[in-house]
Amino acid sequence: MLTAVTREVSPAMNRCELSYLERVEIEIAKAAEQHRQYEECLRAMGAAVISLPAEPDLPDSVFVEDPAVVVDEVAIITRPGAESRRREGDSLAKTLARFRPLRWIETPATLEGGDVMRAGKTLYVGASARTNAAGILQLAEELKPYGYDVKAVEVRGCLHLKSGCCYLGDGTVLAHREWVDTEALAGLRIVDVAPDEPWAANVLTIGAVALMPAGFPATAEIVERLGWKVQTTDISELRKAEAGVTCSSLLFV
Repeated sequence: MLTAVTREVSPAMNRCELSYLERVEIEIAKAAEQHRQYEECLRAMGAAVISLPAEPDLPDSVFVEDPAVVVDEVAIITRPGAESRRREGDSLAKTLARFRPLRWIETPATLEGGDVMRAGKTLYVGASARTNAAGILQLAEELKPYGYDVKAVEVRGCLHLKSGCCYLGDGTVLAHREWVDTEALAGLRIVDVAPDEPWAANVLTIGAVALMPAGFPATAEIVERLGWKVQTTDISELRKAEAGVTCSSLLFV
């Protein structure tokens, strides 16, 4: 059974961390409805959704991808680079413990799940403002016993690695090259987003379906030509908090 863990939008979301966007007022009710529709998309794509209650004191807690990295054998509770987000993993860990043994990233390491892009048994990890070299090393050490290879990728000009590129499947990565050192992705097929849609690289694929934010029609056509059926969802309010479609769920079997 494919499982998607999500969390409801925090009423404090207007205090979210921002790195690359100017702060704009988020309509909380609208954001919550968009998140509900996002969960419906996950269900339509075949996932059983476990929706956790909102965390009123944790503005970014809807973005459950960042506090954990889940592979087939284990769940790694990360140590986010943004200090305000470091309590998010505590309650998330209680849910993940039902499905996986837990490991923890420890100081001085920082690691956020939005920087981790998995392609089979290889995890590409963004060296970003939120994930440091110690975090990448600790992740590699935790996963080495299970046969995973961890490779660092330089990130520049965006928040996370998966802001600049995402693995679609079949050895193919959708990318905005200006934000990612694509040389570190050697062996994968790199497909560029449309020139006028730099934020379109964040895509969530389940099998033959690719979930994309509404508003990137040219890149959606590119993904369709690659053979995926594109489903779009409006996350315009969530994007004010630098969201993509991958960051609001943790997917695992």
